[in-house]
Amino acid sequence: MFFKILILAVYVLLIVAIAVRRGRKTASFHDFFLGGGDIGPWMTAFTYGAAYFSAVVFIGFSGKIGWQFGYSGLWIALGNSLLGVLLVWWLLGHRIKKMAQEFQVSTMAEYFEKRYKSKFLKIFSSISIFVFFIPYSAAVFIGLSYLFKLNFNTEYWQALVFMGLFTTIYLVLGGYKSMTMIDVFFGMLMLVGGGIIIFSVLDKTGGLAAATTRLAAIDPKLTAAIGPPGIWPLFCLVFLTSVAPFAMPQLVQKFYAVKDKKAIRAGMWVSTTFAVILLTIAYFSGSLSRLFLSPQNAPAAFSNGKPVFDSLIPEMLTRVVPGSLSVFILLLILSASMSTLAALVLISSSAMVKDLYAGFINPNVSDRQLTRLMRILSAFFILLSVILAYFRPATIVSILGISWGAIGSVFLGPFVWGLLSKRVNRLGAVTSSVLGLSVCLFLYFSGRPSPEAGTVGMLVSLAANPLFSLFAKKNAPGPILGRDPEPKPGLE
Repeated sequence: MFFKILILAVYVLLIVAIAVRRGRKTASFHDFFLGGGDIGPWMTAFTYGAAYFSAVVFIGFSGKIGWQFGYSGLWIALGNSLLGVLLVWWLLGHRIKKMAQEFQVSTMAEYFEKRYKSKFLKIFSSISIFVFFIPYSAAVFIGLSYLFKLNFNTEYWQALVFMGLFTTIYLVLGGYKSMTMIDVFFGMLMLVGGGIIIFSVLDKTGGLAAATTRLAAIDPKLTAAIGPPGIWPLFCLVFLTSVAPFAMPQLVQKFYAVKDKKAIRAGMWVSTTFAVILLTIAYFSGSLSRLFLSPQNAPAAFSNGKPVFDSLIPEMLTRVVPGSLSVFILLLILSASMSTLAALVLISSSAMVKDLYAGFINPNVSDRQLTRLMRILSAFFILLSVILAYFRPATIVSILGISWGAIGSVFLGPFVWGLLSKRVNRLGAVTSSVLGLSVCLFLYFSGRPSPEAGTVGMLVSLAANPLFSLFAKKNAPGPILGRDPEPKPGLE
């Protein structure tokens, strides 16, 4: 226990020291929010991957999906890697950077206002970010707190308070540049921790062939291409988590901040490799949780004989990973989660400060005041997320499903079509955003699983923009990326 506490203390002090050092060099809102807009390929690659994966994946998703779907959960790892990372970088990365420079914007809400000439869409998208990122952040805090509770024998609320304070100090002091510097370190820790997990799991099961045989003996469908729940629930999970990144604000921001097109091409392969390794480890390990856990040997992971999905992976790791190495697993999940939380907090606070306050209430606000308000709103957002996490309203997968589904439904249609087509207009964009979110929330509150509600809402958003754009006259939506005969310097 002393060794764990010592390593964690060194880790925390190192992160805080980097944040303080970078904070002294943060002179403007642009520095705080985008790190000056000149982040290199390796930093961007690791910060994208670290913001994509967190305790949500390693604790919530790998636990519930691994238990229910078995090996077929690996389709999610494949979809996330090829669609959510590789295709996003290849298809949209340079377009997003070029858009940010041509339209002179630093947020997606600002882009919507200029691309579609719609103040309503700017307000609607900004409020949606703040509202639906709170449960997403809460889900991350829930996963981390379960892990801390098990590793340090603390109360759940104590772990939650520690994580909230740590996140606040680390982000409020340093901003985006400190986050990207730390994410490279985080990424290395995640790879080391992932290696420890996969080797420990295979060692305990006797190898891949033995693990597969034992899993098939429990239920043959657990080793089949489509797991027990069936193809539709699996499709919804793959689609939700792989397609939403095309318009998730906390991931799109990475391309606003990247240096240039060359850095995007280099970072694409680094980020994809990073995703393939970590996601495969997470979902494969989760699929084997049935081999290690039962109501008899792990009563804390079950309630009335049924699994408590958010407790499965923490319980499994304590039985699989040697005690001397368990601190690296803690740092793996902590590192992934810290980056995700930082990205969510920055985007949410900017939605309130940059898009709403500076956009409508006080357009003449000074850069210094804007940066100070960003720090204050960041701390407030963390507080709201911690409070929600304390009450644990649902499983991590359910919370993430509605959060990602709602944000994807709001942003996917307007953002992707806005970058790729000159034919879409304000009517199509507004309709796709409002209708997509309405369908998503209606299905969710009607009792449909959150991944299904999110998937259908996102499909509606994608279909509605080009469809409803046909019913409106062209309203001069602005220059279309890739068609400007005189590209700005530094884009190629």
